[in-house]
Amino acid sequence: MQISAVREAIADAARAVVLPDGIAKLTCSGYVPDSVIAPHFFVAEYEQDFDRVMGRGLDELTFTTRVLVARTDDVYSQRVLDGMLSGSGPASLKAAIEAARGAPGEYALGGLAHDLHVVRVQGYRWYEHAGTTYVGAELTIKVIGDGST
Repeated sequence: MQISAVREAIADAARAVVLPDGIAKLTCSGYVPDSVIAPHFFVAEYEQDFDRVMGRGLDELTFTTRVLVARTDDVYSQRVLDGMLSGSGPASLKAAIEAARGAPGEYALGGLAHDLHVVRVQGYRWYEHAGTTYVGAELTIKVIGDGST
């Protein structure tokens, strides 16, 4: 798998999120940005397990992604974040990202990986990024794919 292409494809999938009226559109990036335009989703760190199948047949990537929401009102900001962290609905990051799995028998992320799965939300807290404080959380995404490409 090509890591850069997978990162960008995850960010592209997250762009499908539909936030409530009055909230700015979710901005997304495949890398940790210098500064964010909130609300913002980005792909941060990752771990890679090589050779899950012999002969470079399968690698497994575990991405840590983050979503940050501006603190205009502490309760309202957390409600917006909660919507993005829900397992379903138009604002659900899980639903938007997993829609990129493709139909049964198709490769995920437009052919870049065999499959992906949003497995966990963690780290729901205040984050400081580039000198500004946001409410946010991390989502863990597992991606499996051909290790020889």
